[in-house]
Amino acid sequence: MIELLPSRLPALARWFPGGAPGVAALPEHVLTTSGGRWWADRAVDPRVVAVSSGDHVLLRGDPGALTPDALARFAGSYIEAPARFLPVLSGGFQRIDPWERMVYVHQAPALAARPAAGITVRRLAPKDAPAIVALGPGAAWIHKTWGGPEQLASSGLCWGAFHRGRALSLACTYFLGSQYEDVAALADPGHRRQRLALACVTALCEDIAVRGRIPSWTCSRDNRPSRLLAWSAGFRLTREYVHYATGPARRLGLCGQSEAA
Repeated sequence: MIELLPSRLPALARWFPGGAPGVAALPEHVLTTSGGRWWADRAVDPRVVAVSSGDHVLLRGDPGALTPDALARFAGSYIEAPARFLPVLSGGFQRIDPWERMVYVHQAPALAARPAAGITVRRLAPKDAPAIVALGPGAAWIHKTWGGPEQLASSGLCWGAFHRGRALSLACTYFLGSQYEDVAALADPGHRRQRLALACVTALCEDIAVRGRIPSWTCSRDNRPSRLLAWSAGFRLTREYVHYATGPARRLGLCGQSEAA
């Protein structure tokens, strides 16, 4: 597949309808923030279109237009695609692991979260980028859809629990859609079970409501801590789906060239 410049995108409404919660908001996020990339089997009149942000990929169109090699660039990703793409996905990677996913929408009041004395929950500012970096490489996933810690800190869409300048927990808009904002959260391992993530998520959800949008939440079925946090914050299950974690590419070869090259 080739990379498409934003100025060369086809009409996307039929590929990725807008106004949906969860990972379905990814295309709108990329359009709004430039925090991702666009792909197609060809630049003019494409038969297959993909959009990627962070580790996530949405794939739509006619799988018959693809060879397995065309998907090699998506090794190590989470691909959400209709079931008709399974044969080409299986041919393109050494393994694909289906993950059951759950999409929640904010529908109820959150449980109370009262941070301990000395901990402040506030919106992040550009100066807080080093505090995000200080959370370590294990927390890097939370800013991947923004392009890095600087972009997330500058977005105005991230809240954190701080103690003496150190970030103990974060909650941010992971995918920014036109109707929904999909929420992600993390807590420093040494400060879990203190409801700091809940406090950050609650503040973020209130902020999202002020913007006239609805918070959503997406996690794996087997991620019990994430499901519990979502429920405590007032999210309720609305649908389930499957995405595919891809292993190494089965064959290495020419995977297409960037249109920007």
